[in-house]
Amino acid sequence: MKGSSVTLKRGTIVKNIRLSDDEDVIECNADKVNGLVLKTCFLKKV
Repeated sequence: MKGSSVTLKRGTIVKNIRLSDDEDVIECNADKVNGLVLKTCFLKKV
């Protein structure tokens, strides 16, 4: 992950998902990272 000292591994659960103006990214919170922005092409809905 760029700009952070925390490494997120595959399968990490993110919570508090918020949609942004750009449909290619979402804003969310992970266990140790707040204000995280993720690209939707790397996400999987469970």
